[in-house]
Amino acid sequence: MKSVILSTHVAVSGFQQAQDTIIELCRTGQQGYVCLANVHMCMEALDDPDFALLLSQARLVLADGRPLCWMQRLMGHTSARQIRGQDLFLALCEQAQHHNIRVGIYGGSDSVQLQQLTDVLLNRFPRLHLAYRFAPPFRPLTASEEEKVREDIQAQGVQLLFVGLGCPKQEKWMASHQHLGPLMIGIGAAVDFITGTKLSAPRWMQKIGLEWLYRFSQEPRRLFWRYIKHNPRFLLLGLWQVIGHWWNRLVSRKQLGKP
Repeated sequence: MKSVILSTHVAVSGFQQAQDTIIELCRTGQQGYVCLANVHMCMEALDDPDFALLLSQARLVLADGRPLCWMQRLMGHTSARQIRGQDLFLALCEQAQHHNIRVGIYGGSDSVQLQQLTDVLLNRFPRLHLAYRFAPPFRPLTASEEEKVREDIQAQGVQLLFVGLGCPKQEKWMASHQHLGPLMIGIGAAVDFITGTKLSAPRWMQKIGLEWLYRFSQEPRRLFWRYIKHNPRFLLLGLWQVIGHWWNRLVSRKQLGKP
């Protein structure tokens, strides 16, 4: 059975370490992409082998969802920590202004929302070099539009590109656009939360793994079928995987003659 938990990408265990690793990749001109995994992403990978391969080729896959973090710990990765996309986005913007890293944003609903995001970011981080912003239309880009995106990103020397298109669209876009040059990070709905277009769950709900329930209460029609399809399967398959992990450990210890 394929793994439902992205346990092979837990080399980065803490929030600060994630920041440091990503900033260092940017400073040294590294290409590639970083994915922030939640239940939805894991189940998309389970259902789509091509998407699973795409995730396995990422620079980092970090546990954005609290349930995923819990599952990783049960699998023996005791140092695993949740790294929320919205928090990481803001923290990296703060670090980028200190290290003079040129930042770009590809995503958002429209130019108005991008301007709102720009105002929020520059108010909080006045020395942030926000070199590129683009909210793509809700359709495939034409060849000329694709070329314009490439030219603008490369002309502005973007080193860190935040991509907010939603899963799995943003991960597929990043994997197919590594030739653009900057390190890319899929930030999902972080733009919506930071601009106030959508409300973030209270911290107490985030801590006990109920952020999904809060989001569902805000967008029941959009999220109903996603949650019905993915959440029960993640729980059942994840628990089965954890049981298998600890059973194999027990068998191995007995074979080695350990109590």
